[in-house]
Amino acid sequence: MRKDHRPFFIKYLSGRINDWYVRRFVVPQFDQLGVHPLIVKPRSCEIHGRNISAGNFLHLISHPTKPVRMTTWSSRQGQGFIEIGDYCLIAPGVEITSAIGIRIGSNCMIATECSINDCDWHGLYNRTRPFRCSEPVTLGDNVWLGARVIVCKGVTIGDNSVIGAGAVVASDIPANVVAAGNPARVIKHLNPRKRMLKREFLFRKGNFYWQNQVELDRYLTAGNSFWKWLKTCFAPTRED
Repeated sequence: MRKDHRPFFIKYLSGRINDWYVRRFVVPQFDQLGVHPLIVKPRSCEIHGRNISAGNFLHLISHPTKPVRMTTWSSRQGQGFIEIGDYCLIAPGVEITSAIGIRIGSNCMIATECSINDCDWHGLYNRTRPFRCSEPVTLGDNVWLGARVIVCKGVTIGDNSVIGAGAVVASDIPANVVAAGNPARVIKHLNPRKRMLKREFLFRKGNFYWQNQVELDRYLTAGNSFWKWLKTCFAPTRED
């Protein structure tokens, strides 16, 4: 479809059903989940294992063709965990897998199809026993991972840093830089004294952001009718 033809009440009702599904089926899969999570296509989201937590205003965009997957494993070496801070954005296809521990700071943005692992899962010489090559991963506050970034075990990425699309991060990246490549290397330094707007700015007035989104939907769907929407469901044309 070239346009969303749903009338406002259908779109609003769909959102409320989505919210109910998140509270009923997704929230219990987290050890802790903060207030006002927004999870798109929650039925496709895959959460496996214990010790998975996220802060307030999590924005998680999953999709049946590109589900978001978070997985922790337990072994003789310990129990993996995933900790995500406040105001984070996680895009479709992201996979976060932990055997020992992954910490993601507040205001982070993780773009589509990124992969974060804290384990090699098998050794170079003994490939019969998993979980023996694990080191924790830490993303500082306000880190931005571009599309298809791979973050390897033992890596720390400093506050405010940006990792370019397709990069493989195999060693530590300092704060306030842009890094890219395989392996990722610093290509630019950011000015830490320059004002930086973070995702928390969107939610500085509490529920105002969500209320504003509802009013925006009302405006954008003002010309949509129930019968026109129903027609496009069964007999769409090029005009739709």
